[in-house]
Amino acid sequence: MKRLRSNRALAALFLIVFVDLIGFGIVIPLLPLYGELHKPAPWQLGLLMASFSAMQLLFSPILGRLSDRIGRRPVLLISLGGSFTGYLLFAAADSMAMLMVSRVVAGIAGANIATAQAVIADSTEPGERARGMGLIGAAFGLGFIAGPALGGILVSLSPAAPGIGAACFSLVAWVLAFLFLPETLPAERSGKLPPSRWGLSALAGVGRAGTLRPLLLVGFLLVTGFAAFEVTFAQFLSRRAYLQPAQVAFIFVYVGALAALVQGVLVGPATRRLGVAPTVFVGLALIAAGLPALAASRGLGPILMVLPLLALGQGLAMPSLSTLVSHRAGKADQGLILGAFQGVSALARVIGPMGGQVVLGRWGASAPSLWAAILTALALLVLARTAMTTALSTPNRED
Repeated sequence: MKRLRSNRALAALFLIVFVDLIGFGIVIPLLPLYGELHKPAPWQLGLLMASFSAMQLLFSPILGRLSDRIGRRPVLLISLGGSFTGYLLFAAADSMAMLMVSRVVAGIAGANIATAQAVIADSTEPGERARGMGLIGAAFGLGFIAGPALGGILVSLSPAAPGIGAACFSLVAWVLAFLFLPETLPAERSGKLPPSRWGLSALAGVGRAGTLRPLLLVGFLLVTGFAAFEVTFAQFLSRRAYLQPAQVAFIFVYVGALAALVQGVLVGPATRRLGVAPTVFVGLALIAAGLPALAASRGLGPILMVLPLLALGQGLAMPSLSTLVSHRAGKADQGLILGAFQGVSALARVIGPMGGQVVLGRWGASAPSLWAAILTALALLVLARTAMTTALSTPNRED
């Protein structure tokens, strides 16, 4: 019966994240184009693009900790309602300021990923947790396949249609959560968080935790590098493979499909066979090797051959790293610590794109991939050093 409830929660969560991410995928490719209509200064457009991740940085630990106190389900319902509101504001935006407000609201609501991960931590045994984390990644990949394609269709109808469409998908996700998502926070822990473990003091404790600090650093380095690569990838394709925008969109669909395949199918078997920490090592090593190979690629054929290596590495590394972070947390702190991990990732997604564009402008199309490879190699060294000094793959006893 317990396994049945766990599978129900995971299936419902997969559908919820997938549907919500379709809405996210509809809006993201269009956002800079909508911003440019209002002729902003460069710093204003940069602020618009960074605002979503900045709000995730601030609110991921807060929503995660709130879910430790009042439950996962109400936090997800409230945040999905926030996504619905943010997309409606995007549809109605007729100024740069209103676009900014829509992204701030959506970013606060989008800080719910840690709560979704906490549902997985509640619903799985440590040995099965990586498979559950991989389902979130698969939902992201599938959402980014469907979302941009739908956005291209909707924008041809009217400028407001993509925002309205994204809002509709968030509304569907809310209905799915309301009808099918069970509460996974055990009743004996709900509402019983001691005051000393609530708020900023608890978040500061995350940074002091011995085995958590290096894992957060690994996540920061990995996401910073990969964000620098992702935000410049379209420019790389244009300069190295001479692709037009429509062809670039196809490549992103291809990458999304690869990511969904790896995270949805391969992560669970890999972690069961290798262990969680070794799977992170393998993923980081594949990324560190694949990025220089991509930088050296010229023409579409070689690029398409390298991309599965990168998708495999990223697909193995990120869910497994989230699993390691979850293993380091006690049961009462899953939301907070996973929220801190998502907050660090959000900070990396603010810094990474800016660094990627600077490196691209100064050293050319290959430079962001090489820069990302250096950061990934540093993450690999930090993880190796941590593994040498701690029993990294053994979960803490959860109290």
